[in-house]
Amino acid sequence: MLAWVRSELQELSAYHLQAIDPHQIKLDANESPLDLPDHLKAKLQAVVGAIPAHRYPDGVYRDLKQAVADYSRVPLGWVSLGNGSDELIRSILIVAGVGQGEIVVAEPTFSMYGILAQSLGIRVNKIARHPDWSIDLEQAQGVMAQTNRGVLFVVHPNSPTGNLLTAGEISWLESVPESWLVVIDEAYYEFAQTSLVHKLPEHPNWIILRTFSKALRLAGYRVGYALAQPETIAYLEKVRLPYNLPVLSAQAALFALENHPELLADIPATIERREKIYAELQQLGLQVWPSRANFLYFRTGINASMDQLVLAKMAEAGILLRYTGGGLRLTIGTAAEMAQCMENLRAVLQALNL
Repeated sequence: MLAWVRSELQELSAYHLQAIDPHQIKLDANESPLDLPDHLKAKLQAVVGAIPAHRYPDGVYRDLKQAVADYSRVPLGWVSLGNGSDELIRSILIVAGVGQGEIVVAEPTFSMYGILAQSLGIRVNKIARHPDWSIDLEQAQGVMAQTNRGVLFVVHPNSPTGNLLTAGEISWLESVPESWLVVIDEAYYEFAQTSLVHKLPEHPNWIILRTFSKALRLAGYRVGYALAQPETIAYLEKVRLPYNLPVLSAQAALFALENHPELLADIPATIERREKIYAELQQLGLQVWPSRANFLYFRTGINASMDQLVLAKMAEAGILLRYTGGGLRLTIGTAAEMAQCMENLRAVLQALNL
């Protein structure tokens, strides 16, 4: 280990990314399988091409913030923008965790909460989930009672398991003391069509995160946003890096919101394919869970080694899935991609005598 590196980073694992192979079907990152429409790309190219490259972006991003506020049905002052949700998670941890706080996450969930917390020297408390993937609230409450402040991360619907927060979990979140910050990640809001944004006025210690990377088709542009009461937003703005969104990303996000009915029109078809694949995975004898997002989570039901072997064999066949939390997550792609995926999965399971 290098002498000048903080000791706690020695055991930190980086977020695992696979090299992109254009010949593989990419079902491992929950992206939209559809690119931006050509007419929107042409419009974006024309606008960005006219912007002086030697000037910094307009770092206030007022037009984009207003568009996000309108889309989310909150006042303008309730919005902060990030270079993807990852930057916002990091900003939240800087504001609420560094030096004296800790975080609580229910595993399995999005791994970047823990990775970013560890990178900042913040303690990570991992709590369990029940077999239906609901949070062990008794354990969570016990852990949180041991300290007077921290950040609780929940996902609605959760990744990789696809389940929404239950009514009981939401009721519990509303009772969390204000010394704890509650972060509700709604990255898959457009697929689930359910949100807790309407409860933000009642909870000054809540932040809701969303992203342009999924249903709005802008994973390559890296834009996320946070919704919270103005005092909380002011702290996020204090630690936000100047000009954190490139001109191209900010303009693409603005166009995406201006054209969101067109971009979101494919969601019913995605949900229909998800339900079809869910039934097919069940027919194959796999352990699969219902989902309210654009992915499904399943296991062979044998052991983690077998799940990882299926992952490897599918990659050899040209289909990228993701192994996480002890199971396999499958993004719902186009009809053609899903047909190829299921054909290959059947062949892999047969070859492995499953």
